[in-house]
Amino acid sequence: MTPYMPVHWTGATLAALTLLHALGSGSLIASPALSPSSLSAAPNAQTLYIGCATTPSVLFMETATGRITRSTVLPSPASGLTLRGDGSMLYVTCPAPQSTVCEIDTSTGRVVRTMEVGHTASDPVLSPDERSLFVCARFDNRIDQIDLASGRVMRRLIAPREPVSAAVTPDGRHLLVANHLQAGRADADVVRATVTVLDLRTGGMVKELELPNGSTLLRDLRISPDGRHAVVVHQLARFHLPTTQIERGWINTSAMSLIDLQTLDLLTTVLLDNINAGAANPWAVAWDTDGSRIMTTHAGTHELSIIDFPALLERIHRLGSGGLPDETLSASRTLADIPNDLAFLVGLRQRIQLTAADRGPRSLVVAGGRAWIGNFFSDTLSVIDLDDPDSPVRSIALGSCSEDPAERRGEAYFNDATLCFQGWQSCASCHSNDARVDGMNWDNLNDGIGNPKNSKSLLLAPDTPPMMWLGVRADSAAAVRAGIPHALFTVQPEEVATALDAYLRSLSPMPSPHLEQGRLSLAGERGRKLFFSETTRCANCHRGDLYTDQKQHRVGTIGRYDAPADRFDTPSLVEIWRTAPFLHDGSALTVKEVLTSSNPDDLHGQTSHLTPQEIEDLATFLLSL
Repeated sequence: MTPYMPVHWTGATLAALTLLHALGSGSLIASPALSPSSLSAAPNAQTLYIGCATTPSVLFMETATGRITRSTVLPSPASGLTLRGDGSMLYVTCPAPQSTVCEIDTSTGRVVRTMEVGHTASDPVLSPDERSLFVCARFDNRIDQIDLASGRVMRRLIAPREPVSAAVTPDGRHLLVANHLQAGRADADVVRATVTVLDLRTGGMVKELELPNGSTLLRDLRISPDGRHAVVVHQLARFHLPTTQIERGWINTSAMSLIDLQTLDLLTTVLLDNINAGAANPWAVAWDTDGSRIMTTHAGTHELSIIDFPALLERIHRLGSGGLPDETLSASRTLADIPNDLAFLVGLRQRIQLTAADRGPRSLVVAGGRAWIGNFFSDTLSVIDLDDPDSPVRSIALGSCSEDPAERRGEAYFNDATLCFQGWQSCASCHSNDARVDGMNWDNLNDGIGNPKNSKSLLLAPDTPPMMWLGVRADSAAAVRAGIPHALFTVQPEEVATALDAYLRSLSPMPSPHLEQGRLSLAGERGRKLFFSETTRCANCHRGDLYTDQKQHRVGTIGRYDAPADRFDTPSLVEIWRTAPFLHDGSALTVKEVLTSSNPDDLHGQTSHLTPQEIEDLATFLLSL
């Protein structure tokens, strides 16, 4: 089971959660895993609210004792929490194709109202006047604005691609949105995801803040307490380079981008790694209550970074106005150097390793002078005293999972950068945390050097051999075992590969946002008939339930970096609505381009005779799979 997927829960599991709620026993919750993925704290810091991503519940924890005092059962697992200013109501996003926002009375733990929003909701954010709630509807590429008086969506705000985090400026004028993936072609010289700035008066876009080239897998976005700056964490892919070495961030670096909210411009992007120690998969962000420190978790290396923000600003401004002192270890001489400088944070950042019991820190909140961190894979909370960060990290166990299934271990390994030499990356650094795509082209060494290929989704990989665009790996098991030394640059026990195999087998497709009430639309039905007709011959190669013949073909898509004799794998079409850009080199931005401008000679299905409406219908069917 993958995170944030709607699942069916047994009566025994729901009964156990309900019993815990009724008893308020403070006992550890028994299996299945909880996966704490979102945190919020009461205004008095006496209660912590913990959203669980693999068990449908919110836990109430007493911060003084670490006791679980209550559990609220949800319609599906939680993906985000936010609390009213007076602490009376908690809003929880429960992702599904038709997601739910639960409004919980914190005094009783009861769900008093549910509100419907879009596909795979996350990161709820209240407006400053608390009349509206903004929710990222990730796979609808929009943010739903809920009128809390009526409980209905009053406005839908468009985002480029997979919005996963949002924040409202304190004056209520702008909404900043972090887009998880880049929305363009992958074969361009500049490929990067963006932060969208929306005008909340008009609902229109003010600008797209373009992050450095290679920015991808954006995660958390948070605004400073004084409203003057925002930060967003993300990967910074060095996709122009062949993946021949891992040292010094040659393949992937981890980054934090700073936004000046007075000018609505990108201030700069700083690297979170050290010269000889990667800080892979930055995930959650929090500001200290006075804005003096920024904190971010590193989900891949199981750490917390604490950065002196005023000192960081001073260093940036000094560099922009004449340079840094000679004693500074930074190699930057201009502002443009900062995103490539692995030493820029030296002296400004404390990097804290969590305990061996704490794995996968994906949520973070500051309360009562402490940083509280939710660890996804260990069902624990880490607690760090911010007045004495050098004191030992405390670990609180939330669950007592009696089983550790292989697919769960495999998911943890997939996201674990400590398996990589110096912690620079994990499998999730190029396939995201759920084994899909990062929207980038990579020059991996599986098929030689100098021929970059687009990242493939690993969904259904065990069922659709061979692997890689040129079919150079016989099956997914062979690809996993080759990927460990070639992508992680280490040797691991067979148990790691076996668990990764189990994780890949456990992946299941998500329902497409292009379906209507879970079914094909009328246009999709027309497109289905075209797909299976002899007039297009699409189903000759994309056949069967998985829409692939598992063979390689020449389909007229040879690019400038390909060999003339190259034949490309027939990919499964299941869930291709998530995998743009398309083709082996990411040169087609849309499915319609695959059917038209990228298929001039009808070698990739016979489509040149189709009318514009038929092309539209066929694309709708494909995007519904």
